[in-house]
Amino acid sequence: MPFSPLPPTSERLTHYEAQTLLLEDARTHPPEDALLQLGHGLMNEVLDLVSDSALEDFQTLIGEALIGAFHSAAQRIERDADKARDTLNGLIRDFDGSEILDVEIQEATLKARTADVATLALEIIRDAAAASYTTSTGDVWSPWKGSVKASRTTAAQIEARDAIRASKARKHSAAFPGATIVAFRAAPQADTADDAGRIFDALNWALAEWPDMALATSGAKGGEKLAIKWAKQKGVTLVLAKADFDRNGRAAPFRANDEMLELDPVCVLTLANSINPSRGGGLQPFGPALNLAQKAAEKGIRHHPVKARA
Repeated sequence: MPFSPLPPTSERLTHYEAQTLLLEDARTHPPEDALLQLGHGLMNEVLDLVSDSALEDFQTLIGEALIGAFHSAAQRIERDADKARDTLNGLIRDFDGSEILDVEIQEATLKARTADVATLALEIIRDAAAASYTTSTGDVWSPWKGSVKASRTTAAQIEARDAIRASKARKHSAAFPGATIVAFRAAPQADTADDAGRIFDALNWALAEWPDMALATSGAKGGEKLAIKWAKQKGVTLVLAKADFDRNGRAAPFRANDEMLELDPVCVLTLANSINPSRGGGLQPFGPALNLAQKAAEKGIRHHPVKARA
């Protein structure tokens, strides 16, 4: 079934639809609504199939793999676009007015723009699938490697190492958050409604204090996943310092703390245990959260523990 044509230019176009029109391609592009429907539909079909089956224990991995596939494809196409732009810059630098070079410049420009549109299309599908994944499972997807640009439906996500390198070099402005960093660590068991309410209160306070804030966290399960949900709802940039157990072994959660502190946060928020008595009372405080608080104190960084309401 052919796709319906794009709306006339007199109507308000989305960024994706505007970019498709710039290509002046005789072939139609899938409308944005169709891409969104595809992302939602694919994820819902997959989760409906595996839930209440013998595969239910692996639905998180399966769902994240589906989202990751679109993310990986978008990154590969984006690299192709970057290569085309490098070629274009070289052609422009060497342009001598000849017709041959002029044609090559036009072809390189078209190749870069075409790849940009394809990247946007895959990102729309990815973000829609991620939204359905969160709605169905309560979990928040984030890439294992690489960064995610902000889009209409998701906040930007930046790897801590990318941000650190950019902060030191001050060259890659697109990768650097360009924001005030607030670091947050929380216990895995801090995932109750009571915890969510206090975490959101703390983060709302931080956002009011620093409206340009970016949230640095390791993305661990529990309280930190709740913080990521808050960031996506508020459109706050995420800086993910993920624990690399392959490289750092048991010290990985503490090395993640070091990466967060290298970002020079203005404030550190921690929740070392659930504030729900039935959940936190029988469990030990979360060591990495305590460690981040201690290191922040040693560096003279402002620290606020998240506590139950008085």
